[in-house]
Amino acid sequence: MGKVVLVTGAARQLGGRLVRSLRRDARIDRVIAVDAVVPEHGLGGAEFVRTDIRQPAIGRVLAEHGVDTVVHLDVTGTPLGAGGRTAVKETNVIGTMQLLGACQKTPTVRRLVVKSSTSVYGSAPRDPAVFTETTPPKSLPSGGFAKDAVEVEGYVRGFARRRPDVAVCVLRFANILGPGADSPLAEFLSLPVLPTVFGYDPRLQFVHEDDVIDVLLLALREPRRATLNSGTFNIAGDGVLLLSQCSRRLGRPTLPVPLPAVTWVGSALRTVGVTDFSPEQIRLLTHGRVVSTEQMRRTLGFTPRYTTPETFADFARARGAGPLPPQTLARAVDLAS
Repeated sequence: MGKVVLVTGAARQLGGRLVRSLRRDARIDRVIAVDAVVPEHGLGGAEFVRTDIRQPAIGRVLAEHGVDTVVHLDVTGTPLGAGGRTAVKETNVIGTMQLLGACQKTPTVRRLVVKSSTSVYGSAPRDPAVFTETTPPKSLPSGGFAKDAVEVEGYVRGFARRRPDVAVCVLRFANILGPGADSPLAEFLSLPVLPTVFGYDPRLQFVHEDDVIDVLLLALREPRRATLNSGTFNIAGDGVLLLSQCSRRLGRPTLPVPLPAVTWVGSALRTVGVTDFSPEQIRLLTHGRVVSTEQMRRTLGFTPRYTTPETFADFARARGAGPLPPQTLARAVDLAS
């Protein structure tokens, strides 16, 4: 018998792509796509079940379909439809609790893959140059999607203790970019003018959405020889970019803002639709964050196809040039320096 895979968050762009990829895999018998809203994209013939993971009905779905592999992608920083930040937090935290409770009671479940984020490390002025998977954060995130991710990982660790027979893989993704990216950072980078914190130029890492799909497919299967796909792994493309480099490559000017006024700017951005421009997002754009991917390569056995600069270049091509041609902006910066 092949696997029966259930994917949460199927109405989102990333979930839809994963579901379609799984449907093309002959080794998988059935794919159950779950979301609270009907997807606007195709699911490649997968079985769609409209249900809210915050409700106990998700337990019946797992049991009725004999699910053995669960891929939890419904952990995100942006709302899908109405509801705003409150609905997002409830889905992230309450939905994860309900899903894990259902997995615990379903004996057929043998593998769990959870989408998390490197935002669990926070961003602080005294952070290490590079975070590993075991580095404790200097300051835990206090709000927004980052705090949700910390809570989600805590519930996942509790589930792993209660069900040691289930292989659990937590993937901490760096900022996901690409032509179809819908993250808060992608929204920020799409603004015509990028507000920045005066005196700071943070280091950023990105992972391409294609690599996200590839590593999810790797994580939900049996591990390849000499690899292990249970545990917690940082996932990011090689290299880093400064925020100033990002702005130049996008052709979008920056607007340096004194640190005391940044909170006001964050509130203004939320009013124009940058939904999770929380204090944690502001800290990222102040202090940056870089993680080690040694375990991703050595233990998980995954090598991304795109580096951080290549990921950003693909994102920039899809979003189109900003108000200033990148070449002109780069020359102006070079002259000023």
